[in-house]
Amino acid sequence: MKKAMLYETLSENRVRCHLCAHRCVMPEEKLGVCQVRKNVGGVLYTLVYGRTISQNVDPVEKKPLYHFYPGSKAYSIATPGCNFRCPWCQNADISQMPRMRGIIAGHPATPEEIVADARATRSRSIAYTYTEPTIFFEYSYDTARLAHLAGIANIYVTNGYMTAEMLETFDPYLDGANVDLKAFRKRTYNRYIGAGLDPVLEGMQTMKRLGVWLEVTTLVIPGVNDDPAELRDIAGFMSHQLGPETPWHISRFFPTYHMTDRPPTPVETLRRAQEIGLEEGLHYVYLGNVAGESNTHCHDCGHLLIRRRGYWIAENRVRDGCCPSCGTPVAGVGMDSR
Repeated sequence: MKKAMLYETLSENRVRCHLCAHRCVMPEEKLGVCQVRKNVGGVLYTLVYGRTISQNVDPVEKKPLYHFYPGSKAYSIATPGCNFRCPWCQNADISQMPRMRGIIAGHPATPEEIVADARATRSRSIAYTYTEPTIFFEYSYDTARLAHLAGIANIYVTNGYMTAEMLETFDPYLDGANVDLKAFRKRTYNRYIGAGLDPVLEGMQTMKRLGVWLEVTTLVIPGVNDDPAELRDIAGFMSHQLGPETPWHISRFFPTYHMTDRPPTPVETLRRAQEIGLEEGLHYVYLGNVAGESNTHCHDCGHLLIRRRGYWIAENRVRDGCCPSCGTPVAGVGMDSR
């Protein structure tokens, strides 16, 4: 255990966590919603510091981040636990482990070891991913500080349910994020996830205000969030509140975990969502889990800028951050890095 950050002590030895938007109030010996933060004698502790359940070197496009040092490697880590309970979770075996099995598995790895491994694998960034990184904030924070000293960027792949206090604390070290915007209806978040929508929207706006490079992913699920009006609301929010340069990844759903009663998302649904995104003014809209739909084009002249094969860069034509055909700037970080 390690003493947590971002909490306050209340009467009767209770504590209130200010890490995520649940803001859990915990009596002594009780856990938060995430099941990995515990009140011990009026002090909040994290139970997952330095306990990695997954470590891999991934292409950054797998996060997915298409406009953040494209073609680079992201050293990816996770600990067990999550503050959501999505019935379609693809990593439920590790994200729901503390809740479903009552255990916290993983092997020890210090922040120093993580950064050393990232350097040894020539990773351009460290991605805190696979489960919800907000719940292992102290671990990611200490790792991120060391990473910056080593010239390595930091990425959160997140559900976006963090507080403004957490983001402002992390601000000097968080460089990029992909937020999984699961729906645009409060009832969907309440029914399926056990959370609210507004904190996610506020979190994304805070990231933009702080200068974090942001991309957004929406897993389109039949009968859950595939109504064209809802998809238009997502695209409109992104275009007008986050900025039209914010990439939108629209991913295809496949039955998994506790949601096996739905069919895979029709590709036609995703193509219509892509059309809606472009109609709402977004410059970059990508289809996920659909072969051959990951190329980047200039939003002004349509020139092919980056050709991808799956998660790999086959060709990068961006020059000095601009389209070589018309000179329009290409939004992102390190877009012409090769």
